[in-house]
Parts: sequence; C-alpha cells; structure tokens
Amino acid sequence: MSNYIKGNTVAIDTWQTVQLPAVEEAVRKQAGKVVLFKLTGAPSATAEQIAGTELPAGKIIVPLPVWLARKEELASRVAAGEIGVWIDTHELVETLVESQPDLNALPVIGVHVERFADGRNFSIATLLRTRYGYKNELRVFGDVLRDQMFFYQRCGFDAYVVRADRSAEDALRGLSDFSEPYQGAVHIDQPLWRRHARV
Repeated sequence: MSNYIKGNTVAIDTWQTVQLPAVEEAVRKQAGKVVLFKLTGAPSATAEQIAGTELPAGKIIVPLPVWLARKEELASRVAAGEIGVWIDTHELVETLVESQPDLNALPVIGVHVERFADGRNFSIATLLRTRYGYKNELRVFGDVLRDQMFFYQRCGFDAYVVRADRSAEDALRGLSDFSEPYQGAVHIDQPLWRRHARV
C-alpha cells in the first residue's frame, strides 16, 4: 500500500528519494538536555557521505548537500526532468535558491522532517511558494502525521509521504479536518472575512 498522497488522492510515487549513507551521530546537548533535532546551520553531511551517495537511474530526489557538491554531474538529468532536491528542516532555503536561481527547473522539492519538533517545515514551504515562487510539486516526508496534514496543505505542500507505520487513507482525511480556515495562507490566501460577505 502506498503512503504517498498527491493532491487529494493516495497515489503511486514515481520518484525515488535518495538517502545519505548512514553515519554515527554524536549526541547533541544544550543546557544539559539532549537536543532531539538539528540546529539551523548544523552540517548535514560529510564529504565521505556525499561522495558515497549512490544516484540510481530514473527520477530521483537528492539531498541538498549532494545537489550542491555534484550539480554539474546531475546537469543533464535536471534538463531531462529527472532530478528533484530535498532539504532537511535545519537547512536554509536560501542555500538551495542560491544554487538554483530557477527553482521551477526542479520538478520536485522535498522537505524532510527528521523528527517533528518545531515549525521550520511550515516556514520552508511558505517561503518556497511565496517569496521564491516555486510552482511544482512540494512534498513533505519523514515524521509526517495525520494531525499535521491540514496545516501542511495551508503552507503550500501538495504532496505528502506519510510515516510508514501510519495509514495514508487516514492521513488523507486530515486534509479536510477544518472546513473554513480563518486566516489567509498559501493554500487559500484570503482570510474568512474577505471570502464571505456579512448579512
């Protein structure tokens, strides 16, 4: 069963998400407590991981550090519409924008939520859609749960890869948890009071 949702339908994912080779990560602490998420600007990958990342044939979504280091190698595949890029929530959208001024040359941009701990994933989507004018598929994957779906949609995501231990059909219902959002956002830009005339 597919855990990929495109628009308002459970679908077959035609893209393969490329992962960095695993490495042992040091436990991070801040103020004596274990930090369960990466801080903004933290390194995402080592040179060995980037060089060791396999890039299979077909349509693939590569991690941002691999994209940055191997962009020339991937140029012909970008032109063929076979390359998307994914970023972690601790990585800066501006890094992707600086490396690829025409974001719409990428058919897919993914945002990986390693562990849901804050709202950076929502901010990334909003920036991509509004400030940087990204029009193609914007997907979220990783620690994606049903109760976040409506808000992901509001921020501009239009594709979702739900956690493997959860039901995509159940998550799909989360897109319509609320019938009328009050505030304007990416998905519906007018606030409620502008969409409905008072009697």
